[in-house]
Amino acid sequence: MHIAPIALRWWLAPLVLFAISAPLWLHRFEPAMFLAINAACAPIAAPLWTGLSLFGNAWGVLAVTAPLLVRAPRLVWAWLCAAPFAIVFSRLGKGLIESPRPAAVVDNTQMRIIGETLHNVSMPSGHTLTAFAVASAIYFALPEKGRWRHSWLFVLAAGAGLSRIAVGAHWPGDVAVGASLGLLAGMLGARLMARMDAKHLQPTAWSLRLVALSMVATVYTLLTETLDFDENLPLQYLLAVVATGSLFVFFRQSFMVKSTGEPS
Repeated sequence: MHIAPIALRWWLAPLVLFAISAPLWLHRFEPAMFLAINAACAPIAAPLWTGLSLFGNAWGVLAVTAPLLVRAPRLVWAWLCAAPFAIVFSRLGKGLIESPRPAAVVDNTQMRIIGETLHNVSMPSGHTLTAFAVASAIYFALPEKGRWRHSWLFVLAAGAGLSRIAVGAHWPGDVAVGASLGLLAGMLGARLMARMDAKHLQPTAWSLRLVALSMVATVYTLLTETLDFDENLPLQYLLAVVATGSLFVFFRQSFMVKSTGEPS
C-alpha cells in the first residue's frame, strides 16, 4: 500500500510543541504546576493512571498491538521502525540532562506518588516519548484519506503523558518534551516503514515471524513480571490473553500453507 508523504506542517509540529512548551521544560512554573496537576488527578483511581502508563511501556505496546500482526502488519512495522529513534532520543536526553524528578524536589507529603518513588533522570519522560512515537508512527502509516478518524491515538498518548504527572514521576516539562520527541520519532518511523519491501508484510515472512516471537516473549513477561505498577497486573493478564489469541491466529496463517505455497 502506498503511504503518502508527510506534509511539512506535520514535520514542524514537534518543533512548535517544543518551542511553546519552553516555559515548562525551563521550569518557570514549577513546582506549582506539577502540584496542581498531580492534585487534580488524585481523586481518580490509581489503576486508570497506571494503566495509561502501560501504553508507554514497550512490553505493553507489543501486547496492545498484537492484533495488528494479523489485521495490519504495516502498522506494527511502523512503530517498530520508530522505536530505535525513540530509544536514541530518550537515552540522549536522560544522559545529557540529569534533572531531578518531582519527588527529589517537592515535599512528598504534598503530592500523590503511585508505585516506586523515583528521584533522578527526569528529562524527557520515556513513557510519554514511547506513547507518542507509537501513536504518530501508526497514524502516519495509515492511508491519508480518513486518517483523521484515528486522531484518538494522540488522545491516548496524551493520557499516557498525563499519567506520568498523576503518578508523581515527571514534571509537565518532561512530558511536553517527550511528546515532541515522540512525534518526531513516530514520523521518522512511518517514513522508514514506507521504504520497506512488501514481502515483510506477509505472514510467511520470517521477519514478521520474528516480531511474533517477540510478542511470545511479551506474553511471558506479562504473566511473570510486574510492569511498573502492581495495579497493572489485572490489565497485564488481560493483554496476555489478547496477545495469545492474536499470535494463535497469526501462526496459523503463517505456517498452515497449501501445497501451492499460498497461505491457507
